[in-house]
Amino acid sequence: MKWTVAELHKYQYEAMTFDKTIDLAEELKKADSEIREVSPIRVQGRADVDSDKAAFHLHITGAFTLPCSRTLADVEYPFDIHSIETFSLNPLNYQVDENEEIHEIVGGVIDLKPVVHELVLLEVPIQVFSPVAEESSSLPSGQDWKVLTEDQLYEAREREKKKIDPRLADLAKLLQKDEDEKQR
Repeated sequence: MKWTVAELHKYQYEAMTFDKTIDLAEELKKADSEIREVSPIRVQGRADVDSDKAAFHLHITGAFTLPCSRTLADVEYPFDIHSIETFSLNPLNYQVDENEEIHEIVGGVIDLKPVVHELVLLEVPIQVFSPVAEESSSLPSGQDWKVLTEDQLYEAREREKKKIDPRLADLAKLLQKDEDEKQR
């Protein structure tokens, strides 16, 4: 996944296509401790090269193995990424659009591996649920604790507001008795 600038200039008037499979499992697992496994990553695409820049149209596919947010069971999470990454071949002549991100060329070589690493890492979801956890309506619980949905939490708070403090129960009865006498 590396090309020198001289190699890319050979494709200046025609599209260069590529289809590679790379293994980034160890690097990705080090970067994010939630990742348990990563399948080999397939990187397909083409490069459009002109005298000032090289634009790589990437299609990246693979799958993560991540822990379920409820049960911690392994969940396979596929990813399918489309991206256009631009490298400046001649930084002095190329006008940069403010919305465009330009990658630096180090030592006259374009290396797509760090770019693919970054794009794949950005695809890791915050939460993932196993099919069993999605189908189950019960949430995890234990001694003196349980997981609630937002609706369940709202209902529990409303019930708590309506409860009378047991220390003030006799006072509430006395006030109710006064109210009943006033209405007669």
